[in-house]
Amino acid sequence: MVIVMSTSATEAEIQGVVSKIEECRFQVHRSTGVTRTVLGAIGKTDDFDLRRIEILPGVESVTRIGEPFKLASRSFHKDDTVIELGGVRIGGDSIVVMAGPCAVESRDQIRQIAAIVAEAGARVLRGGAFKPRSSPYSFQGLGLEGLKYLREAGDAEGLLVVTEVMEASQIEPILEYADILQVGARNMQNFSLLRRLGEVRKPILLKRGISATIEEWLMSAEYIMAGGNYQVILCERGIRTFERLTRNTLDISAIPVVKKLSHLPIIVDPSHAVGIRDKVIPVARAAVAVGSDGLLVEVHTDPEKALSDGPQSLYPEGFRLLMDSVRRIAPVVGKRLT
Repeated sequence: MVIVMSTSATEAEIQGVVSKIEECRFQVHRSTGVTRTVLGAIGKTDDFDLRRIEILPGVESVTRIGEPFKLASRSFHKDDTVIELGGVRIGGDSIVVMAGPCAVESRDQIRQIAAIVAEAGARVLRGGAFKPRSSPYSFQGLGLEGLKYLREAGDAEGLLVVTEVMEASQIEPILEYADILQVGARNMQNFSLLRRLGEVRKPILLKRGISATIEEWLMSAEYIMAGGNYQVILCERGIRTFERLTRNTLDISAIPVVKKLSHLPIIVDPSHAVGIRDKVIPVARAAVAVGSDGLLVEVHTDPEKALSDGPQSLYPEGFRLLMDSVRRIAPVVGKRLT
């Protein structure tokens, strides 16, 4: 349930309500806005008499949350969540572009690509140091060495860094080098990992699973938020359908649907969505036009020799063209490139 405190509620009254909610064996999550405080009570509320809370001093209203994802729901947090990190805004009226290679292959490679995407207007450098691959014989990433190269390249170009965490044991080393931790599609329902990331105090980029419904996706976000980490960025990266002419099928309708259901920022990964280089830019344009808060794009200086996902990686000139498109489309939908 959601408890909205009145604008005149004192801190003592708020704490009184918190104590009462905890006494009733609910978990309390507090959201403080500009004019009022909202409390989220997480637990079974079907047979709970809301009047026990409504009568308390300072309480304006009490409402049950119908959705199973409580903290991620707009019922709990009406306004868009905006994550501010190192001068970069993710969410609200901003569009952020995260770009880089699928995998960090060498120090020179990531430094060169970082310079290219930064010059074109990207604000976050992406790159995998630990790579989950379908085949055990494929390139698995450079590990810790790759993390160091990624951080070095990001710092050199003034870029934030996002990289994927595959398992709980990787959280600590990645925290030292990355600004945003990415949960890949294969791990969207790795609940033990999600619980651990709920203890982290850095943003988590949560990709949608290849066969996940929107509700399942938001429930995975709920696992992270229930642990106390509200800095969750959703990423639509395409789902598996019967279509075989693209790598996946981008669920473009998921963006406005999620926007209505949740306050969390949502970005789109057009590279994984279609898996074909010349389709990435059109799909990215559509994502911006429909209200996405950002893009996660793969860029490589020599895709034909890339150790991972070369066919879907943009050449530098293609990425510059994409950025020009974003700058033109963003104002039409009331957004701006951050």
